[in-house]
Amino acid sequence: MKKEEIIQKLNQEVLMASAYFNSLPAAVFVQRSIPGKWSPAENVQHLVLSVRPLLLAFSLPKFMLRLMFGKPNRPGRTFEQVVEKYKAKLEAGGRAGKTFTPQEFKHDMPQKPLLEKFNKAYNDFARKILTLQEAQLDQYLLPHPLLGKLTLREMLYFTVYHVSHHHQLVRDRLKRT
Repeated sequence: MKKEEIIQKLNQEVLMASAYFNSLPAAVFVQRSIPGKWSPAENVQHLVLSVRPLLLAFSLPKFMLRLMFGKPNRPGRTFEQVVEKYKAKLEAGGRAGKTFTPQEFKHDMPQKPLLEKFNKAYNDFARKILTLQEAQLDQYLLPHPLLGKLTLREMLYFTVYHVSHHHQLVRDRLKRT
């Protein structure tokens, strides 16, 4: 998948997720529909926490990425391969680390500022992607807490899927209640 298509898919997923989360009544947005599982608000917080390190990483000089994480020693994976690997890690018990775990969303916190933060973070990230050349997406690595080292392109694939995954997770959970 080329850079422009990835950006288009990311923007589409963010737009759909944002519209859905914004459509939820405030009480539903902050409520954990299943004990021990994140509320819709906490899922949004998790997505914001997840994209923040990428904003930084995609801003670093590329030689820093090479110094810190090395260079790819295998062919890049497709979108489908990245998604399948992620699903397998989740099925094996993989969960978000402490850095990416949201704090419990309080009932008196409004959802609009959180959704604005979500939209801004992903819009900023899409602009960062635009600054890269197509070839750079396959020449540099970033670490992923569950998937290990990924090329920048693979990390973008993951990010597109990650937004979709949490959006769908919330939809499915709310259907069950």
